[in-house]
Amino acid sequence: MLTLECPYCGVKAEETELQPGGEAHLKRFGPGSSEDEFEGYLFMKKNPKGVHFERWRHAYGCGKWFHAARCTATLEVFGTYSAQVTEPPAEIAAKIKAKRPGWEGWT
Repeated sequence: MLTLECPYCGVKAEETELQPGGEAHLKRFGPGSSEDEFEGYLFMKKNPKGVHFERWRHAYGCGKWFHAARCTATLEVFGTYSAQVTEPPAEIAAKIKAKRPGWEGWT
């Protein structure tokens, strides 16, 4: 079972206490965008085998949204961090790089 630590309240919660929110760090397109941009935002999500950045909500805890970096193949969690940042913290990127030397980056 997937266990993530909420970066706000510090509780280690199993996935049954959390609510998944999909891919993290998406560029949002809404009114005024082209149909192709809006379609891409709604339907074209990454689904990698390997390192992935996701949004999660501590639904049965503090209720706050946060981001998690994890491997979709092994469920290894590299870390969690605030949802208000635009890219993963350097320490999480370094942890991923140490375990996955060929990793190209989060974008």
